Amino acid sequence: MPRIKRFDHVGVTVQDLDLVTAFFVSLGLEVEGRTFVEGDFIDTVTGIPDSRSEIVMLNAPDGGTSVELSSFVRPDAVPGSPDAMANELGLRSLAFEVEDLTDSVEQLAAQGYGLVGGVGSYENVWRMAYVRGPEGIIVALAERIG
Repeated sequence: MPRIKRFDHVGVTVQDLDLVTAFFVSLGLEVEGRTFVEGDFIDTVTGIPDSRSEIVMLNAPDGGTSVELSSFVRPDAVPGSPDAMANELGLRSLAFEVEDLTDSVEQLAAQGYGLVGGVGSYENVWRMAYVRGPEGIIVALAERIG
């Protein structure tokens, strides 16, 4: 049976790579690199012949798991469901621990990104909120309070 060695990254396909990159950088992620990928490797892995994608790798300040944003140059992107709620099947959110949830939510609101629901408290240990970012991406922000 295969054994996972470590969790490397989460990949998110987006339309507007600059907009989504700026959103995650405003949350505190750092750009590790940006490049184009095409050729036999990516065609084989994705199963999409003659594909070309631009990729941005983002890291959290503490290292750990990275976020890979990719935008297909070819073929054209296929629209997803930007209004998906948490109960729709598929990857629904990326979660990050923040220092100050209220401040984080207010800063994102000033950029035009609102809450999906409200701010909840879990057993006086965590405060958490879902924010819908660009292209419908849900970002879970959590602050340890206990």
